[in-house]
Amino acid sequence: MNITMLYSKLHRATVTDANLNYVGSITIDQNLLDAAKMRVGQKIDIVNINNGERFSTYIISGEAGKGDICLNGAAARKVHKGDKIIIIAYATMSEAEADTHLPKIVILEDDNTIAQAFEGLE
Repeated sequence: MNITMLYSKLHRATVTDANLNYVGSITIDQNLLDAAKMRVGQKIDIVNINNGERFSTYIISGEAGKGDICLNGAAARKVHKGDKIIIIAYATMSEAEADTHLPKIVILEDDNTIAQAFEGLE
């Protein structure tokens, strides 16, 4: 049997832009993707801390070091610039893998720099 588990998350990211006219997805600074072990094209869930919205999209890479967190396309209607969001990635794994898996957690500052990064749930 396989089980879907938390793979990684970017916690308290600040939305830097919302671009309704882009085709879709979320643009995330490449440094943040690397820190959270997230991949371009990966399906993720987004939780908007400000308004409670929850939705899914996929990742595209933003320029490293700029701190961009930009919701694109229809997802742009679910956020406002300055909103705090949680970006959650999941992975499907065997029960044996799930027993030893430690998710990567990256907590961000208001400017989307990394405040703390660790593995596992505290």
